[in-house]
Amino acid sequence: MDFEFTEEQRMFQDAVRDFVAKEVTPRASKWDETEEFPSETVKKMAEVGMFSAGLPENIGGNGDLLSNTIATEEISYGSSGLGVIYLVSTGLAIYPILMHGNEGQKKKYLTRTVNGATSAFALTEAIGGSDVAILQTRYTQNGDYFILNGNKLFITNGAEAEFITTFATKDPSLGYRGISAFIVDKDTPGFSVGKLERKMGMHPSSTAELIFDNCKIPIGNLLAAEGKGFRIALEAIDESRVAIATQALGNAKAAYDAAVEYAKEREAFGKKIAQHQAIQWMLADMAIDVETSKLLIYEAAWLTQKIGKSPLKEAAMAKVYASEAAHRVCHKAIQIFGGYGYTKDFPVERYYRDQRLLEIYEGTSEMQRWTIAREITGLK
Repeated sequence: MDFEFTEEQRMFQDAVRDFVAKEVTPRASKWDETEEFPSETVKKMAEVGMFSAGLPENIGGNGDLLSNTIATEEISYGSSGLGVIYLVSTGLAIYPILMHGNEGQKKKYLTRTVNGATSAFALTEAIGGSDVAILQTRYTQNGDYFILNGNKLFITNGAEAEFITTFATKDPSLGYRGISAFIVDKDTPGFSVGKLERKMGMHPSSTAELIFDNCKIPIGNLLAAEGKGFRIALEAIDESRVAIATQALGNAKAAYDAAVEYAKEREAFGKKIAQHQAIQWMLADMAIDVETSKLLIYEAAWLTQKIGKSPLKEAAMAKVYASEAAHRVCHKAIQIFGGYGYTKDFPVERYYRDQRLLEIYEGTSEMQRWTIAREITGLK
């Protein structure tokens, strides 16, 4: 395995890192405070090619999956909230189209993604999150249209998305066999945005209720075939796992860097606190967590590019380790900052709040361990 980036990847990383330093980091605290969607920054990200990272060349992408991983890490370093906007729009929301869409659907929606379209993946309902098979949103067919009725909850980018990939069942009694996948444009009759959640962190990104009230979708917006939605949803979640882990890495690296710089400047008992063994051990543990996360993530991303799909065990390991490592790193960063770390004068309190979601969404740590155990034992 070669962990060296190509010259093009290094140049891309430098460009994204420079963009984040100039356009993201200085604004991240404001976005967090105002819960403002950073539309102008998203537009600029598309203009410099970030939204094309990892997408097929025939629709304007660069065809390099690792470049998408690189961008997710660097963007999340500046703002985890912007990181989730990016990774959903360039990953989770479009993976169903990328993997199962017909050529017309790919051309229409993936081209919009390259140009910076924000999108959403609408699966979760009030009745269940991890238990996908019990969803209650219903659909019926009426001539050349499908009619959707139901509500989705906790949908990232829900309020701003230009289009949504969503899932509904023909009959709940059919279980997973009744679920189909659809693409819904935001101006579709019968579609609306409901309640916006007030969250602990990830404030630049909306988390919304989506309402489908006799929502009339053209028959051409069905993905694959009826009854294929359950598998499409699971495959999309599997493919997005490394991106969530990468977001955690960016978050942890930001907290770690802030803690190192503070420890080298802050004095107590006549010397820099970085010279005290208690602080040194915390920094050492943080460095181990960051580097281990990075190795797991880039191995999983490398394998994904090599075999053409996400490796279940390695991706789940990366996600569960990196998200929990970020928790440990952010916790120690606040300890190192002491009372200042509990204030909004320093960004470590934001890193800590943003981190907490990483162990929950797109597959909890418990679900990741279940996946890993099944892959290890071969028992389903």
